[in-house]
Parts: sequence; C-alpha cells; structure tokens
Amino acid sequence: MSDKYMTMTELEAGLAAAGPSPADGGRLEMIVCRPEDERRQVLDQAQLDPNEGLVGDNWRARGSRHTDDGRANPDMQITMMNSRIIGLLAGDRKGWPPAGDQLYVDLDISPENMPVGQRFTIGQALLEITAVAHTGCSKFTERFGSDAIRFVNSPEGRAGRRRGVYARVIKPGVVKTGDLIVKTP
Repeated sequence: MSDKYMTMTELEAGLAAAGPSPADGGRLEMIVCRPEDERRQVLDQAQLDPNEGLVGDNWRARGSRHTDDGRANPDMQITMMNSRIIGLLAGDRKGWPPAGDQLYVDLDISPENMPVGQRFTIGQALLEITAVAHTGCSKFTERFGSDAIRFVNSPEGRAGRRRGVYARVIKPGVVKTGDLIVKTP
C-alpha cells in the first residue's frame, strides 16, 4: 500500500490505463485467508468448502450483522475483487490483503458479465455469484482513502462492482494461484 492515497483523478486515469479484464478465462491472482480479525495470510492454494467457505478463514466464526441470528451469511461466504482495481488502489501486491477480500481475480466481475446466479469454476471448485452487494467499509476507507471509497461506490463503481462481489461455494475443491476462472452455462 502506498504512503499516499490516490486522488479520484489518478484513480480514473489508472482505470483507463489498466484496460478491461477478460470476460471469461480470467485467472486467480491471489488467495488471502483471514484466520482472525486484522490478520491476513497469503496462500498459494486453498480448499473451498460449501459449509466453511475458504477453509481456515474466519468467515463462519465471525458471523454476520446481516442475518437475524448473527450467524455467517452463506451469501457472503467468499469475497472476490478484481485484481486490476486492487492493484490500482493498493499499488504493489503487498497492499492487496488489507482490502479484506479472499480471492483477487483478473476477470470482469460486472453484473453484465457475472450476473447473480452465474456459476463458475476456479480450479476444482464451483462457485456462484450471490445477490448481496459488496461495498466498502470504514476500514477500507482508512486503508485506501476517501477518494478510493468514492471511486468504488460511485454509480460507475457499483455498476462495475469495483469493490468486488460475493459468491458462495457450490462444489468443494482446491483452488491455486494462477488457476483459470471459467463461467459455466
């Protein structure tokens, strides 16, 4: 992460320079496990599971304020963010994990390309895009700046899911950095 936050002008220019991600056949660029709050572990591979999400991650134990009983929301099981967007916000790859996502992908995750219900494979696992909107929080703002949160949550940012998207695991399997991401019919 840079010592200086990027301005909206710099973010917009960087977005144009980064170019579009592939619509299909993208790649898994980074896997991050969150074993406890504020702790991140970059992995070369991980097991995805329909009950546990990313095995070793604190998703299930942390629970959710978005459910009536406080239990983990299965529609918020896996968080994915476009690698070109986090690369723009954070700079080098060491700055990616603090964003809080588990999978960083070079794939067009816009609703037009990856609508709610879209299934896709990464490695051996099958996942599905869920309807829950993924927006930035105060921690995201602290880490990347107020222009960054405005950039990801602007009308254009939400339309392109710049902050990322939630998915749930349908079929378990191992995923590895570099795996292809393939949409299923």
